Amino acid sequence: MVAMEFFRFHRDRPGSGALRRELLEEHWSYMDGYASAIIARGPTYVGDTITGSVHIVDLPDPGAARSFSFDEPGYQAGVYRDVLLRRWRNVLGRTMWDFPGGQAGGSRYLVLGLGSGEPADLAVTSEELIAYGPLLSDGGTTWLGTAALVRAPRPGHSPRRSDPGSVRRPDSGRRVVTVPGGSDQFLPSRTRVDIMSLIGAAVNRGQSAM
Repeated sequence: MVAMEFFRFHRDRPGSGALRRELLEEHWSYMDGYASAIIARGPTYVGDTITGSVHIVDLPDPGAARSFSFDEPGYQAGVYRDVLLRRWRNVLGRTMWDFPGGQAGGSRYLVLGLGSGEPADLAVTSEELIAYGPLLSDGGTTWLGTAALVRAPRPGHSPRRSDPGSVRRPDSGRRVVTVPGGSDQFLPSRTRVDIMSLIGAAVNRGQSAM
């Protein structure tokens, strides 16, 4: 069976920090069982406060992805207020540990765009992209958005892109740019949106993640 890639993002329930810390060892023990499947992972922050986590994993099927997400100790104990789980495609074909920029330097951000209709992705490349790919339906045929992990060497720095093209954005629905731990920024509907501009806009907010 060909493995599939999945994107999981949860946000912590307000006031659950003590419970999260209590379950930390149990959480890591659970994740050790998936060590070979993890493409990217990391907590999200506002300042020094953890507000959630991102996990991108390579698993056999949607059922396995749901088990990974909902059998996890933090979910079982009620640490999280919500969980987003979507099939994903690893456009860059690598893990976070293969990121050419290394594991140190700069701040790390999540940019999460939710959409519907015609896919709004293109083959972007950037030296600051850690992970990038579309969010998909379980069958892998319907585009539901885009998720990217990006490094910014300093606040206010937008990643340099090597592809100057833009991506088409359907007029219906709305795109959400999320810097984990920060508030969601809802962008008005537009005919065309440059995904790298969305990444830059999130980075310009100066909040770190991962």
